[in-house]
Amino acid sequence: MLAAGGQATARSRQALATLCEGYWQPLYAYVRRRGFTADEAQDLTQDFFAALLEKDAVQRADPQRGRFRSFLLGSLNHFLANHRRRRRALKRGGGAAPLSLDFAAGERRIQIEPMHELTAERLYDRRWALTLLERVLDGLRAEYHAAGTAALFDELKRHLDASEAPTYDDSAVRLQMKPGAVKVAAHRLRRRFRDRLRAEVAQTVDDPSEIEDELRALLRAVAL
Repeated sequence: MLAAGGQATARSRQALATLCEGYWQPLYAYVRRRGFTADEAQDLTQDFFAALLEKDAVQRADPQRGRFRSFLLGSLNHFLANHRRRRRALKRGGGAAPLSLDFAAGERRIQIEPMHELTAERLYDRRWALTLLERVLDGLRAEYHAAGTAALFDELKRHLDASEAPTYDDSAVRLQMKPGAVKVAAHRLRRRFRDRLRAEVAQTVDDPSEIEDELRALLRAVAL
């Protein structure tokens, strides 16, 4: 969000668009949980981003507005409130889509979300946190694939969750490595995961002092 804030230059608009493309699914899930159909939610999400990416909307994404997660949700709620007032004037499918969004995938994810006691706001936070973790894993996977060690990553990622991790001996057999070498490799992956997670969160806050609080909040959301 640091790069997305300030004056609405081509660079700031691109930075905001990149963040939106990475985190649109939580917003779509939020709109769906607010009672809109899949078609309505698709149109509203696209229209929201079209409005957000306009010059004046980008300028409002300044460092005083806090975390990008909160900025987006507040902006969306304002947009939905305006939508209710102009609902009868809206026409489905108007305008060009500002972003390429895979709504079919977003809808599939909503269908597997736990429904009990999850408000729209809690679902938004949970989906945001899961999206963030997926982005971190995708980045790590790309690193290992580029190095020609895709099989190593596929095995080591199982060690990121201590509750479901195999033993180092079992992984060593599958990887044809020594258990000690697997332990070192798993430690390196966990360290890279933490570093990438912090870097990902840092993109969505304006003040570095907020990173730890945001990390704790998002990890709590995953546990819902």
